Amino acid sequence: MHNDNTPVVLCESDHKKLLGLLNFDSKLNSEQEMTLAHEINRAIVVKDSAFPANTIRIGSVVTIVEIDSKKEKEFQIVMPKEADIRHRKISIYSPMAAAIIGFRIGDEVVWKMPSGLKKIKIKDVKSEVPA
Repeated sequence: MHNDNTPVVLCESDHKKLLGLLNFDSKLNSEQEMTLAHEINRAIVVKDSAFPANTIRIGSVVTIVEIDSKKEKEFQIVMPKEADIRHRKISIYSPMAAAIIGFRIGDEVVWKMPSGLKKIKIKDVKSEVPA
């Protein structure tokens, strides 16, 4: 099972940041599913002003529910240098953040985590646009 049927939407500013962060040619290293590079390569990129509400971006505070365990988690997706697990700020490089970037409230996402495949549902998204 994979997420390729659900479009990933990124705003121009996040797309630019992520390309720079990964420092890769978008045609390379993007073949393998369930990688941040793959998600960026398949993303629909829109102008910041046209970015859909309730869509996850860098800076978003997200609430997810793990489908199997019913556990709910809330965290903010941030750039690597801002990550601080004590304050529930996770790096875009983390498997969880990479899994859900560009998805919306109500979407279900399957992603390879260190503990195996996880199916999660996006419960809530609060956008806090980074400076």
